[in-house]
Amino acid sequence: MARLGLLAGVGTLPFEFVQTAKKQGHEIVCIAVVPDVDTRLRSYSDKYFEINVFKLNKILKTLCEANVKEVTMLGKVTKEYLYKRKLVIPDLRTVKILNKLRKLDFKDDTIMLALVDELEGSGLKVMDQTKYLKPLMPPPQIFTHAMPSEEQMDDIAFGFKTAKLIGQMDMGQTVVVKDKAVMAVEAIEGTDACIRRGGKLAGKGAVVVKVAKPNQDPRFDVPAVGLDTLNAMIETKCKVLAIEAEKTLFVDRFDVMDKADEHDIVIVSVNQESL
Repeated sequence: MARLGLLAGVGTLPFEFVQTAKKQGHEIVCIAVVPDVDTRLRSYSDKYFEINVFKLNKILKTLCEANVKEVTMLGKVTKEYLYKRKLVIPDLRTVKILNKLRKLDFKDDTIMLALVDELEGSGLKVMDQTKYLKPLMPPPQIFTHAMPSEEQMDDIAFGFKTAKLIGQMDMGQTVVVKDKAVMAVEAIEGTDACIRRGGKLAGKGAVVVKVAKPNQDPRFDVPAVGLDTLNAMIETKCKVLAIEAEKTLFVDRFDVMDKADEHDIVIVSVNQESL
């Protein structure tokens, strides 16, 4: 079977990928590109390296020497990291990409497409992030004992439309709403910080909605939720999490459902047709 490359960020998704791909007989060459990745990756991967995301030339050389032909990017590497890059000196290859971005913009898709172009220009195929993770993308359903009220469903529909609009603008994929008013939209801080900010402003009872962008590129930035998402909601007394059905990765599903039931939180997956 193929030897697959994994550029791993923070969170559970990289480990989910490694588990599934190895069950199908693949060897995994994992490169942790930021600190604090899942510690299980080191022991479960066939080869494991820690190379900072700003050392792109070394990353590509390592993948090439490991005879990797296909690669995927999974886990959080927030755009906020770009503004902390003084902690690490970028190599010349990374500097060229950063200079290219300065002439364009630093939107999420612009950054990721520049990286994809660099990887594929080096002979690597960048895989669909969901290729081995389709079972984590549920159809429309209610996951929790708690059921959404009519008012909460109205907020979900309102938030779904709003999240699609900010996704179209490549701002983010998550909104926090209450009583059909927007409390927060996701920006550079990422989903969990957006939830904390919006939940705090709402007081309690806010609705969190996360969707795919209208023109979502499956090679990067596929929306995902998990325990970190739920913990941010619990901290600020948010009451509903709605994700876009069949387009959002739901990680650690059963643990999240159990904890949501403990806190009387509603979790649903919806699409345009079900609203």
